[in-house]
Amino acid sequence: MKYRFTRKSRNAKTGPIPVTTTEQKSCPKICPLKNNGCYADGGPLAIVWRETASLGISLGELCKSIRALPDGQLWRHNQAGDLPHTRGEISFNAVSRLIEANTGKRGFTYTHHEPDTPENARIIQRANKHGFTINLSANTPAHADKLVALGIAPVVAVLPEDHTSPKQFTPGGNPIVVCPVVTGKRASCAECKLCAVSNRKSIIGFPAHGMRKRAANDIAAA
Repeated sequence: MKYRFTRKSRNAKTGPIPVTTTEQKSCPKICPLKNNGCYADGGPLAIVWRETASLGISLGELCKSIRALPDGQLWRHNQAGDLPHTRGEISFNAVSRLIEANTGKRGFTYTHHEPDTPENARIIQRANKHGFTINLSANTPAHADKLVALGIAPVVAVLPEDHTSPKQFTPGGNPIVVCPVVTGKRASCAECKLCAVSNRKSIIGFPAHGMRKRAANDIAAA
């Protein structure tokens, strides 16, 4: 698996924090957004993502860059891509190395890998317990209810593009906070930091966006 490390993101929504990219084969087949509405499939990020497989660095090199970050530094793992895996089983070794490299930092990421298999659940719980926040990615608000019920990690969800009200609820009554950067309450992830809070109760909602948001909107509205 190949990775890319960007010391200072130029994405206005992310803000000037370190970000990483993992090559496309890290994304699980079960993700309905794969090649079908993923925001990372369009624009400049798509070019970076495609190049990662051939121009990227090793996990060891990535971890070295993460360890060199200042203590307390917020950073986002996988502006595009997911956790390394073998046929849907998340790599315990790879995530353990990321956890270790993140010691003293505030790394956060998201995963569409199946979280209710025993091994994947164990890895995700372990990461969140040790300061590396892994958010479970839901395809719809109803799907978010199922992920919250697992009780293993914080949850985010794709929302229909017109669902921009700051506070909403899932069909099961779980609170949704629309991304504060989207609503304008925060300027960027660098200022918000909500996705890095592993013990939060609210689901963070992301209205469908990107060059292929129509496909993502259809999935979120299903």
